[in-house]
Amino acid sequence: MVVNMREEEMEKKIFKGRIKVPYKHTAGPYVEKFITEIGKKNKIWGVRCPKCKKVVVPPKMICFECFEKMEEWVEVGPQGTLEGFTVVTHETPVMPLKPPFAYGIIKLDGADTGFVHVIKEGDPEKLKVGMRVGAVFKEKPRKRILDIEYFKPI
Repeated sequence: MVVNMREEEMEKKIFKGRIKVPYKHTAGPYVEKFITEIGKKNKIWGVRCPKCKKVVVPPKMICFECFEKMEEWVEVGPQGTLEGFTVVTHETPVMPLKPPFAYGIIKLDGADTGFVHVIKEGDPEKLKVGMRVGAVFKEKPRKRILDIEYFKPI
């Protein structure tokens, strides 16, 4: 037997409350290894594409240009070139630091791609595209990307 009820005939019940859903999140094996190496040894690694030979940092499983699986791990330098940046002057609760500081796109020595990270120390107004920066590692790593605490001009 099929019963069709109109919406106005149904009793509406509303329950207010919270549902706790415990979960664990993984960034995947490539980013996991990348972050672990930073935390254990203050070393930064990328992966090399077997076809185009580009070194990608942070590492990705598949080359975005060739669509080849990348499995060759390559250590890159803790220093690099600033390819672009923005200076942060206003504070919000989600920022990792008190302004002023900058977010920069940094191409590390030995890498063919840039990645975004915090730039601190010195006057942010003196930052220039093309300048050299170096990684400053946390003394007590926590297995996070912020184990590279920030980059500073060198």
